Amino acid sequence: MTDTERFARAGVPERPALDGLEDTWSRRWQEEGTYAFDRSKDRADVYAIDTPPPTVSGELHMGHVFSYTHTDTVARFQRMRGKTVFYPMGWDDNGLPTERRVQNVFGVRCDPSLPYDPAWTPPERPISAEARKSPVSISRRNFVELCASLTGEDEQEFEALWRRLGLSVDWSLTYTTIGESARVASQRAFLRNLARGEAYSADAPTLWDVGFRTAVAQAELEDRERPGAYHRLRFTGPAGEDVLIDTTRPELLPACVALVCHPSDERYQHLVGGTVRTPLFDVEVPVHAHPLAAPDKGTGIAMVCTFGDLTDVIWWRELQLDTRVVIGRDGRLLPGAVDRGPYDSLAGLTVNAARRETVRLLTEAGDLVGEPRPITHQVKFYENGESPLEIVATRQWYIRNGGRDAGLRDELLSRGRELNWVPGHMHHRYEHWVSGLAGDWLISRQRFFGVPVPVWYRLDSAGEPDYDNPLTPDESALPIDPSSECPPGYVEVHRGRPGGFIADPDVMDTWATSSLTPQIVGGWMRDEDLFGRVFPMDLRPQGQEIIRTWLFSSVVRAHLEHGVLPWKDTVLSGWILDPDRKKMSKSKGNVVTPIALLEQHGADAVRYWAASGRPGTDLAFDPGQIKVGRRLATKLLNASKFVLGLGAAGALREEPTEPLDLAMLAALAGVVRTATDALASYDHTGALQAAESFFWTFCDDYIELVKERAYGEGPAAVSARAALATALEVQLRLFAPFLPYATAEAWSWWRYGSVHRATWPTVHELAHPGDPSLLTLAGEALSQVRRAKSERKLSMKAEVPLAEVLGPAEVLDRLALVEGDLKAAAHIAKLDRLPDRTPGLVIACAF
Repeated sequence: MTDTERFARAGVPERPALDGLEDTWSRRWQEEGTYAFDRSKDRADVYAIDTPPPTVSGELHMGHVFSYTHTDTVARFQRMRGKTVFYPMGWDDNGLPTERRVQNVFGVRCDPSLPYDPAWTPPERPISAEARKSPVSISRRNFVELCASLTGEDEQEFEALWRRLGLSVDWSLTYTTIGESARVASQRAFLRNLARGEAYSADAPTLWDVGFRTAVAQAELEDRERPGAYHRLRFTGPAGEDVLIDTTRPELLPACVALVCHPSDERYQHLVGGTVRTPLFDVEVPVHAHPLAAPDKGTGIAMVCTFGDLTDVIWWRELQLDTRVVIGRDGRLLPGAVDRGPYDSLAGLTVNAARRETVRLLTEAGDLVGEPRPITHQVKFYENGESPLEIVATRQWYIRNGGRDAGLRDELLSRGRELNWVPGHMHHRYEHWVSGLAGDWLISRQRFFGVPVPVWYRLDSAGEPDYDNPLTPDESALPIDPSSECPPGYVEVHRGRPGGFIADPDVMDTWATSSLTPQIVGGWMRDEDLFGRVFPMDLRPQGQEIIRTWLFSSVVRAHLEHGVLPWKDTVLSGWILDPDRKKMSKSKGNVVTPIALLEQHGADAVRYWAASGRPGTDLAFDPGQIKVGRRLATKLLNASKFVLGLGAAGALREEPTEPLDLAMLAALAGVVRTATDALASYDHTGALQAAESFFWTFCDDYIELVKERAYGEGPAAVSARAALATALEVQLRLFAPFLPYATAEAWSWWRYGSVHRATWPTVHELAHPGDPSLLTLAGEALSQVRRAKSERKLSMKAEVPLAEVLGPAEVLDRLALVEGDLKAAAHIAKLDRLPDRTPGLVIACAF
């Protein structure tokens, strides 16, 4: 059944209103399958969108509304251009943000050593602040079930908000990043990466969040300013001389394995190749030259510790230094890490406590030179963390991303150049990120609510795991959880025993799954017919801040698995700013949530505000702009009612003949051309501005000029009604991607089917021999008469006994073509033309 058969015309209501339209039309769109993807179409007729799955760990905010409205505008435009639009929605529900939300909401923490308790029930919400400070320990399975339950609630709320906003999503295509299809795709891609040598495990220095107790990837770092202090330590040179070192981390002194200076720094050349002795611990460490050492920083010579920062890791690796790790996964100094007396008083302390104790010991020993010098410096954090990152030695899984392979790096840079970036300058961020990679992509996480790493390890006769030869499942067995399932050839009794096996305890980073969203929703290896119709996709819309994570990781996975880009175009969003021009963020407490705005002003008004921001451009949150959008949507309903009240609907197929009518349609043709070109290049703002500007001219000038004629009889009246009908129909289609509710409502009053399934207007529909400037001229003439009445405080309906029109003869001759409409609209009894009296158009009114 077609839309035309399903939808009956509603008729024009007495009092058109925006209130209630969201409920009516969102329900009707769902019932009628207005936005359903037609999977019978060939790939050439499909427009596929890799929709960002929002993180389900709290509330949606105006930044979401901003960017998702942009994507929906694209989807609606492409659908009206004849494409069947593949427009899914996903929920990114696994990973650290979800775990943290569950911990905060329920006051629990996961303890994998605890057995599963099927009778356990979560506490009533909201919990007290005291309960949050003293979380209850529950088993991993109980914790995962709680995560799944809470995200399920959040997803229902998110979907309700998206439906109210009017997203033209095909909700039958919804997926979650913890769902079965996502787990299968994620594990399959990993196993294939492993088989090709693109995935590997390594015991190496790892960025570590001590709060979450998990590894963190380079792409998830952020620098935050923190207070610190330089401490000057006295090392002892080979001849007993002082070698002074400035450091902000004196607590890492027991982990010192070398000193480094710049190769050109003559102050320390005599030390290079020799050794010095550390204060307190009296350990002999080598001195090396390395270009990363900064002669103008501190004393110009630095201690290398395993590990204080990423530069330490570079020095350690390139200079092949010893390893002496002192910080554990809990952020405390490890007992027994150093067998020297002073270390005993440091073991077990937190980093901050160990720093204070080390300073005390150095002061007592006379090895702290002067007082600590306070500074403010950049410290690396996990983007969702609350404690500075540490670097600890752990075994982790990695996927090759060009960080250590120049050839692969060049291939991925080339992929970035193939991609169409909107706006174009965003490509530089990709180039900068890929060119600056310092290592491969760390994908394993020591967490619980995620896709398990699908491998096991054999245990030798001594119970030691063989990490170099992991056991893997067959793809047909996916998804699997190695912690509760056995590898081929083993049974549960073999778990943890010498000669048996153990499971890899980790889950994959959420980006390791989200990087496969085109494959997950496209049916890769699950529905090959669908996959062939949608992959590679057309569009990846996303935030600019996750170019280095989601966009780059998606390019990596598609390049390694399929040898192609996952999509042709990417459109990057700007930031939403508060009225003080500061970026909105939860941490700053300046986030505005959309539900109250949707209830107060309506979805079309909020969408109008969102559409006023171009891709990649920041937009200030402006309630005034939302009010403008509501006025526009309301005017669209009222203008539609007025035009239809003139009898325009019955004249839709008639041909306009009068000069002003042809001029108006010619001007509209230009708007259609501008809006089409803008939307085709993802400039939704330019398209909206063109349509809106014309609409107000149409309402304020054209309708006023022709309404008397439209009420009449004869060919001139038919021409007016035909032009009004054509213009209304075209404008409803022009506004449909932006104001879906108002346009759906007005369309239903007189047209069959759905405006959102109607064809996008073309200039060929408006191929009339009119002069657009004639509409401008008539509007200027009408404006001058209105101004004259306003200055005299007269009603716009006041009669003008005589009006004299002055200006160039050519201008007056053209104005004569619309003289009848002008006189009727301005209530002019007599109009005299006085050519060549003034250089421009002037209308003098006599009252």
